[in-house]
Amino acid sequence: MKDLNSDVLAEHDFEFNYSQEARRLTEILDTEHLLFRQVWYNRHLNLRSSVEDGALKVVPEAEYSRSPYRTDQVLDSVWASALAAAKRTEDEVGIDNFGPLTDFEWGMINGKLSALRWVLGDEWDMLDT
Repeated sequence: MKDLNSDVLAEHDFEFNYSQEARRLTEILDTEHLLFRQVWYNRHLNLRSSVEDGALKVVPEAEYSRSPYRTDQVLDSVWASALAAAKRTEDEVGIDNFGPLTDFEWGMINGKLSALRWVLGDEWDMLDT
C-alpha cells in the first residue's frame, strides 16, 4: 500500500489517532478578559461619540435627573470615572487592539466572548461589560 500511495496510511493514522488538546484555563480566562476589554472600550467610544455630538449631556449632580431617569444625561463624576477607565484600558490592552474594525470583526469579537463565557458557565449571549 505504501508503494501505491504513501499518503493513505498517513491519512488513516491522522483520522483515527489525532486528538486535540484543550486550552488551559488560564489561556481561556486571559482571552475572555481581552475580549471583555475590547467590547467595553468599543461601547465606551460610542458613548464618547454621543457626548461629543451633544446627544448625551455630562451634567453635575445639581442638574442630574434621577426621577425621572433620563437616558440623555450622564453624571459628571460617572463620566470622569469612565474616561479614567478608558485610559487604563488603553494602557492595559494597547490602543492598536481596538481597531478600526469592521462590523463583521466586532461581531466575531462579541461571538468569541459569548462562547468563552458559555464555556466558563454563563448563559449564551452573555455580553454584559
